[in-house]
Order: sequence, then C-alpha cells, then structure tokens
Amino acid sequence: MPVPSSPGSAGPTPEVELRRVRVNGIDLDVATAGRGPAVLLVHGFPHTWRLWTRVMGDLAERHRVIAPDLRGLGASSRAADGYDGETVAQDLLALLDALGETSADVIAIDLGTPPAFLMAMRSPARVRRLVLMESLLGTLPGAGEFLAGGPPWWFGLHSVPGLAEAVLPGNEAAYIDWFLDAGTLGRGVGAGERDAFVSAYNGSEALRCAFEYYRAMPETAGQIQRAVESARLRVPTLTVGAHPVGRALEQQLRPHADDLTGHVIEDCGHIIPLHRPEALLGLVRPFLA
Repeated sequence: MPVPSSPGSAGPTPEVELRRVRVNGIDLDVATAGRGPAVLLVHGFPHTWRLWTRVMGDLAERHRVIAPDLRGLGASSRAADGYDGETVAQDLLALLDALGETSADVIAIDLGTPPAFLMAMRSPARVRRLVLMESLLGTLPGAGEFLAGGPPWWFGLHSVPGLAEAVLPGNEAAYIDWFLDAGTLGRGVGAGERDAFVSAYNGSEALRCAFEYYRAMPETAGQIQRAVESARLRVPTLTVGAHPVGRALEQQLRPHADDLTGHVIEDCGHIIPLHRPEALLGLVRPFLA
C-alpha cells in the first residue's frame, strides 16, 4: 500500500507493505519498503512506524526499510509484559530473523533507543551501524545538564502503575497533541500522522502498554549498566540530538564507544524524523554509506 504523502516529506513516497510477524510469542505490525541492505527503524512514544514516513522514501531507494510497531504499541500485540530493553531487543532480533535478514543498520529514537543499544551490545554482528536519537541510556553518567531540573514531568506520571491509563481516557487526543506540538517546537505534524498516533494510543489498554516502557525503565537501566560493564560498544555509532536532549546521549556513550560521532540539529524539536527529515537524512545518508 502507498503511504500517504506528508507535508515536508524529504523524499518520494515509497510503496509500503504491511504485514504481521510473529516474534517472541507476540505479533508485530511491520511496514517494509525498498530493496537492499536492511535498515531497521525503531520508534518511541507517542509514535508508531508512521514516525518514519518522511524519511522512508529516501532510505528505500538504497535499503530494505523495516519499520515495526513496537511491542504493545500501534497495531502490534498488547502484551501483558516484556517492556524492558532486553526483551524488546530480542523482539527486534527475532523480527530480523523472521524477515530473513542476518544484519541491519539500526536507527532508533526515544524509547526505541535503549533496545537498539542493547541489540548492538549483545549481538554486535547483527548491527552494522547504529543511529541513536533524542533519548537517554539509563543512568549512565553524562546527562547531568539535561537532568539538572529533574527528569521530564511525564516520566513520573507514566511510571505510577495504573494511574495515567485511568485518568487519560477521553482526553487522549489533547494529550498526544501536546507531545506532537512540543516535539516539533510548535509546528505540529501532518494530519495523517497525527490522526494515526492519536488512534494508536486511544483507550486505557493502549495507554497501559505505552506506559509499561516507563515502568520498566529501572530494569532497563540495570541492563544497560551491566552491558557497559561487560563490553564496549564496537558498532560504529552516530548520535543525533535536538531539543531538548542535545548532546546528553553522546556524552553518556563517549566513554563506552569505540567509534562514535555526535551531532546536534539546531532549531529542531524532539521528533526529528517529522520535524527536520532533510537534516536527519543529511547525516544518516553518508553515515550508512
């Protein structure tokens, strides 16, 4: 099926195939496009695979693009558990296996960053190059400036079991719109993308699954700490920051990475692939090449 075009698209609209793929006892909804070496795109909150619609066309000219909805999110199975970084990393590795890919370039943002990092740490032969954006990696040192005023307010709300999914139903659109507007410095996203995101997080069960990622953050942080204590990040890695994370992720990774390049995109909100797709592709194209 063709992906609807979006205002500000950075490349041609690709032909996208949507499929259900069984991995680790759950079904992932997966969009694929193009041919060539695989590139795996890993979204965060409050996104689905449609986060990548403005960059998929360009990437699909040279790659087989694989963009899943993560466990519990979008049209993927509403799993009861398994929202820690290592379990989600295993989901993604099993997805590559199911699609016949022995390795992939991996591009991740927000909540997708810890699983992508753990993929590269635990199975470095499976990850050719790694692009990580706008996230922190557990409690690794280096994010002090970003966290000087405390973590973002929603981390606390989302972390309390049962609370946010009890009070938000009926107001999902307003809640998601806040993140989409803040994440693009007030510009907002295309109507098609916005409607897809709002629909994906509608209802208490959809919200619960999203917030389970935040509730699993202490477990994921422990997994990240153990990973850097036992190995170095050997995969060539690019960090891309914007507002508000900036260089915090790069600073966290610098002591642990053998081959790290860091960039910050100025005048860009947190949702980089939708706010500044051309700027992102300008960094990603040469890095993957």
